[in-house]
Amino acid sequence: MFNCTGKVVVMGMGKSGHIGRKMAATFASTGTSSFFVHPGEAAHGDLGMVTPQDVVIAISNSGESSEIAALIPVLKRMHVPLICITGRPESSMARAADVHLCVKVPKEACPLGLAPTSSTTATLVMGDALAVALLKARGFTAEDFALSHPGGALGRKLLLRVSDIMHTGDEIPHVNKQASLRDALLEITRKNLGMTVICDESMKIDGIFTDGDLRRVFDMGGDMRQLGIADVMTPGGIRVRPGILAVDALNLMQSRHITSVLVADGDQLLGVLHMHDLLRAGVV
Repeated sequence: MFNCTGKVVVMGMGKSGHIGRKMAATFASTGTSSFFVHPGEAAHGDLGMVTPQDVVIAISNSGESSEIAALIPVLKRMHVPLICITGRPESSMARAADVHLCVKVPKEACPLGLAPTSSTTATLVMGDALAVALLKARGFTAEDFALSHPGGALGRKLLLRVSDIMHTGDEIPHVNKQASLRDALLEITRKNLGMTVICDESMKIDGIFTDGDLRRVFDMGGDMRQLGIADVMTPGGIRVRPGILAVDALNLMQSRHITSVLVADGDQLLGVLHMHDLLRAGVV
């Protein structure tokens, strides 16, 4: 399977087929290109999906599935490697296989001994073991996993970057260093991010003023109307680069107990990222 230059094709009837579908899906999402083919459909044309570059995994607890047995001679003529997963090493499928994987169980969990229960669980475990072994052998990473899961929470955490969700252009609250505290508060209100950046016309950062800074101004007392933003801003501000993962920005914000960060290249302001942006993107 590791050396396969094509795809891993999984086949199975009934409950074995359901396990096979899950097995193929797990292979595909962990770096081994794979798909499921129903043996009945394969016998009526879908076998054309299989090429000599592929590897076939055929699943049958009894090892005597007539639908799969009918396909084996054709697979042999095509020189397709055959791996059979059965519960009977002496079965016809086991004997015909290039590789046989035994998943024999003492008995089914079903009290009647009829419904596939323990046997399907053992087969599922075998499939997961194969997938994990291949994953390790390929050096498959969390980032690789995310590429096949862009719609899931993990994909968002491992693929989404700050530049994808940050506020830019006119959305950035900013005032110059000569602005009054009143002007800064009006800008905070207009842009609705709970903060404003203090920067010059070229967007070079001087500092930041947040709602937390405003609470400290109230604690200072005195006439706030006389204050300039330069008197009360926090110089510099915590910054991240636009190319970092959004989840890394989240971790930074949580560790610093802040709700926004500046996105910058050195002192050059590029954008602003707020905790609410991460919430909307599903990173949190």
